[in-house]
Amino acid sequence: MCALNEVKGMSLFMSKKEEFKNFVRQHPVLLKYVQNGEMTWQKFFEIYDMYGEDNSAWQNYLTAPVSTKESFDFSNFFKGLDLDSIQNGVSSLQRVVGLLQDMSSNKTPTSEYKPRPIYKHFED
Repeated sequence: MCALNEVKGMSLFMSKKEEFKNFVRQHPVLLKYVQNGEMTWQKFFEIYDMYGEDNSAWQNYLTAPVSTKESFDFSNFFKGLDLDSIQNGVSSLQRVVGLLQDMSSNKTPTSEYKPRPIYKHFED
């Protein structure tokens, strides 16, 4: 009985998910909110799950102008960077390059191979 309820619940979820996908296809302006980072698909789905296609729940998102970030903003780009992790990455790369240079420049001359005569034993 419990497995049957789980299957019914899963099919309801899948149909709700498909309905949500169709709703998003009808209202592509929602994509801009996700791309700008103002909302996530999870939050939109939760609103859809609670209110459905009720216009009052979606009024803020479907009628309000979406802020577009068409031009590249260097200040926001640099705000998102973690300079400590970049510095750690650069220093580890420098160490690797230095190690490779040491390995390539400090080749120790190997002794030349001298074949042992066939007729001699090891202790002769």
